[in-house]
Amino acid sequence: MAELSMNEIIHSAVRRDFARFEAALRSFPDGDSRRARQLRRAWETVDRQLHHHHQSEDAHVWPYVRNLGVADPALLDAMESEHGAMASGLDAVSASLDTLVTYPTAARAAAAGDVLAETARVTERHLEHEETEVMPIITERVETPEWKAVEKQLRKGPLSLSGELFAWLQDGGDPATHEALARTVPAPVRFLLSKGFGRSYHREVAPVWRT
Repeated sequence: MAELSMNEIIHSAVRRDFARFEAALRSFPDGDSRRARQLRRAWETVDRQLHHHHQSEDAHVWPYVRNLGVADPALLDAMESEHGAMASGLDAVSASLDTLVTYPTAARAAAAGDVLAETARVTERHLEHEETEVMPIITERVETPEWKAVEKQLRKGPLSLSGELFAWLQDGGDPATHEALARTVPAPVRFLLSKGFGRSYHREVAPVWRT
């Protein structure tokens, strides 16, 4: 089996969290305001990381692929359009969870679960489209200086965001994810980012999935 790329690791984390959010909302205890606040806080991480991931792709990855001249421009237009649809879906989930915090009922949780399920459907369609149509183009060029320059841009950002990313990726990640991260990022760096700059995730979000 080929080693997972960082993009595939992020996609895996997105799929994992959509699944556990929907499960949590479908089994929400009626009247549990504390649980509602926990889920809203946990959603902040998914929302923030996914928005950042897509903004980075829009700014760096799609222009790189366009400049190669090997992909139909309509494909890159579709990538951008799908990001817009996903952003709208993420905002809708955020709004539904805000409502759940205000009215922590099983009925509101079920409604939020419906919104999340639709957003998950839109997201999955995009992830599959990207993985099958765009990633093969990049995979062929991962050792080129041009792609390495793109990767350098993708790694930029506040250490707090990177720390949260590594804590989130590893929380509930499968063995393939942990093995790929171990091969890609030195253990001291993973530890510093996750346990240091990502400590708020471990304190405030990780316990949500152990309840």
